[in-house]
Amino acid sequence: MKEEINLDALVAACTDDSFEDGLRIDTELEPLAGPGGLVKPAVYEGGRYQEDRRWASTRDEDATPVIVIDNVPSQANRLEDALRRHRASVPVPEFVLDLSALTNLPAHLPSRISSLQFPHRNADAYLRDAQLDGVDFVRTDLGKAIVAATPEKCGPLMAWFPQALLYGFWQSHLGKKRHNTKHARAWVSEIIGWKPATNNTRTLGLKGDPLNLNTNETLASNPDDRLHWEIGTARLKEIEGGKKDKLSEIGHGQVPFMGDEAAAAAVSFAKVTQRATLSLAQLRRVGVGSDHSVEADAAARALLVALGLHAHMLAFGRGFALRSGAELRPKKTNATWLGESGDVELDLGGTMRTGELLQSAFENAKSTGVPLDGWDTPPLRLTPKRNLRKAILATWPELKD
Repeated sequence: MKEEINLDALVAACTDDSFEDGLRIDTELEPLAGPGGLVKPAVYEGGRYQEDRRWASTRDEDATPVIVIDNVPSQANRLEDALRRHRASVPVPEFVLDLSALTNLPAHLPSRISSLQFPHRNADAYLRDAQLDGVDFVRTDLGKAIVAATPEKCGPLMAWFPQALLYGFWQSHLGKKRHNTKHARAWVSEIIGWKPATNNTRTLGLKGDPLNLNTNETLASNPDDRLHWEIGTARLKEIEGGKKDKLSEIGHGQVPFMGDEAAAAAVSFAKVTQRATLSLAQLRRVGVGSDHSVEADAAARALLVALGLHAHMLAFGRGFALRSGAELRPKKTNATWLGESGDVELDLGGTMRTGELLQSAFENAKSTGVPLDGWDTPPLRLTPKRNLRKAILATWPELKD
């Protein structure tokens, strides 16, 4: 019979003298098109997939070819974003970098960037280059505390960036002589496609044109702003930033996508799986600080575990879309508690149950004195520094109509 995780057992597992190892969640995933349906893996520079070989079973004679559909850093970002999207019901802390004063930002770009979207969490350049109430954030008392925090003295991170203690961080954007704290991930998740039918297929195509305009016709245009262009190059100097161009480059004519220009295509897999693991050994490196009790340390770790479980269920407990062509749904999930006296199958329930566990862990952490300043409060508003504003405007200048 499967067991449920309760708060008392979770806190006990997070104490310094616990010999519990962690948990593992294995999920069989299925494309919306059904078993063997096409799935688009992440594509990297040069149109390559992240290929590997894994042991499906230790009894196999040979390792199995696989493609990593969604890798560890990407999964961490998706888990954080799930917390952001459900923050109305999750008391997790949040900073918001407000860019609304930059009115020329294109509509597809965010006017607000959440700390739950910062690629490097508390070590992100957007946090370094922000201001709080007109003062450089890293020069405020709060900023100094967050920058100086370590896993062993993690009070400011528990208060404002708990996700950093769960998914890891590396403070590498302040310069070689400043703080360069590192903390490895405790929660690791990955989605794998097994036995790909192919690893080099391409999406061939032809961009059509009802008038079949001559794609070799030369013209003058500004590659950064193609609202204005002229056929031929006689008036090249009249176009600001104008360069010699072709009709095919500005969207006219029939353009084939062949060979290396063709995008990497979706792949059919024998099966698709996700594995998520939580290491209690790694979490036991987290301590609130010497001015707090061992009970506070265990309560803080338990809160992080509950946060990770709830984020996982929010992000992956139902059908989800990784990218275009990568829509998956969970078919079977096995959760296992990896314990000192043996492994136990768990019943995680749904988001309601993990949400209740998170709330209980939050109240328990509060009662033991764990710093929780940013929890269950409105987002703290930041604004970009002058140099960041200039960098944004250099990338996205105001264009003439």
